[in-house]
Amino acid sequence: MKVTQAEYVISAVSPKQYPTENIPEIALAGRSNVGKSSFINKLIQRKSLARTSSKPGKTQTLNYYLINEQFYFVDVPGYGYAKVSKKEREKWGSMMETYFQSRKPLKAVILVTDIRHEPTKDDIQMYQYLKYHQLPVIVIATKLDKIPKNKQAQFKKRTQTVLELDKDDHLIAFSSETAEGKEQAWAAIRHYLAK
Repeated sequence: MKVTQAEYVISAVSPKQYPTENIPEIALAGRSNVGKSSFINKLIQRKSLARTSSKPGKTQTLNYYLINEQFYFVDVPGYGYAKVSKKEREKWGSMMETYFQSRKPLKAVILVTDIRHEPTKDDIQMYQYLKYHQLPVIVIATKLDKIPKNKQAQFKKRTQTVLELDKDDHLIAFSSETAEGKEQAWAAIRHYLAK
């Protein structure tokens, strides 16, 4: 997909702040610091539309990015970061729950993991939660450039096995450095936007 327009629109914390024009949404979930912002930026070929941070736990709202005036990427707060207070985590949790359970324009969720490591308990929990709510999932296993070519298939298989990936869900190995997996990611996104 050629992205000619991409803009940050709003940071929402409750349904009354969600955009109202009812265009499709693709949400992005993942551990803090796993590379969600780098993934968005690489996909849309912008250096810093989505703010990357060296401080995990920075995204604390649902950040809406309008792409080609056709759909939204919705970046949700990262999970699994210990330095955030329990109270703060609960607040994010209920905000995300409200969004995932009630948002009609939500077409699919991109779950960003790190291919170098086995999916964490939090990754597994997040995947199971999304499946419980019958949401289609595109798993983006990022940092592919850090794995030797001859081991990539094995690492990808491990992610698939540990998450117990549903046969209808996509698993795409991706690199924000080399853009490997970018076309497959767009193909998967287009597939759900068309539904």
